[in-house]
Amino acid sequence: MDIAVQWVRVTWTKRSRGAEAATIRNALPLAFVLPDAPPPAVHEVVMSEREAFAARESLRCPAETGVRLRESGGHLLVRPPALSLLQAIPPRRRRPPAVRLAPGEWLRWQLNHRCSSAAGMADWFYEQTTLNIAYGPHARDVFLGAPTRHVDERGYLR
Repeated sequence: MDIAVQWVRVTWTKRSRGAEAATIRNALPLAFVLPDAPPPAVHEVVMSEREAFAARESLRCPAETGVRLRESGGHLLVRPPALSLLQAIPPRRRRPPAVRLAPGEWLRWQLNHRCSSAAGMADWFYEQTTLNIAYGPHARDVFLGAPTRHVDERGYLR
């Protein structure tokens, strides 16, 4: 069965936390038209403060994204993306369970993080990740509408 995965990541520093910069950042899209690429490629879109939030698109291997997918009984089981120690802020007491998608459904899973360098020598930076996953036949613009299922794990970032 067809599976489409789009990974949209936005990164910023404290310079984009207030006023005009935050307004620009918050208006960034959560989804894009899929490229004409065969599955199982993951369409990755990165927008960073460093590059004035211009969208940079690439194709990645599903294993590189941390997305865990498994077909079972005519459904797609989507497990929560694994979090590294650097992604532990804000703390999440309990992660949501896996989501089951029927053919024709799609999921938007959102997470955010406040991160520092492993040694703590660099300034904090922030990241919001949006995973869009469609199961079954789909159009290239499938993720531009409202998702069938939505998991929002975003927390308060100080």
